[in-house]
Amino acid sequence: MAEHTPTREEALSLLHAYNKTETLRRHAIAVEAVMRYRARKLGEEEEKWGVIGLIHDLDYEQFADNHCSKTREILQEHGWPEEYIRAAISHGWGICSDVEPQSELEKTLYAIDELTGLVAASALVRPSKSVMDLTVKSVKKKWGSPAFAAGVDRSIITKGSQMLGVDVAELIEDTIMGMREVAQEIGLKGTPEG
Repeated sequence: MAEHTPTREEALSLLHAYNKTETLRRHAIAVEAVMRYRARKLGEEEEKWGVIGLIHDLDYEQFADNHCSKTREILQEHGWPEEYIRAAISHGWGICSDVEPQSELEKTLYAIDELTGLVAASALVRPSKSVMDLTVKSVKKKWGSPAFAAGVDRSIITKGSQMLGVDVAELIEDTIMGMREVAQEIGLKGTPEG
């Protein structure tokens, strides 16, 4: 199959074909939104960044033991460009992939993949259960409690922010802002005050 520029519709269709779990779908939408937010902020290609964010965990539900390598196979079968495939699997660097994040896009995906989990967990313990009134300070406070969202690997977020040359607080801010854009879709609209 000839390579082409994948669309969001194609990415969403693949996501839904391989991921039936609402939690995984919401995570993909959250990561996509943050990738789009950062792309706009940096003057990068929003559509490309978003599409890669949307499919980064494509194989996770059905092929957790082959996470990332199965994504490569699936995307190759669908004629996706190598640049997109490489970017998607680089988020598993050091865990389930030996593809080191190189580009700004790859480093961003690597850093914010885990961070969306921490932001979502931080929002859910608020009285509002919303990302709309979530603050960086609140997330930073939760960051310091290892028992909170224990599955979130903070060292990956730290390493990613260092690779990007930005402060973790800035990444948290960008992640919150990106997730606010899809708050309803990812179940984090809640009932914020005012």
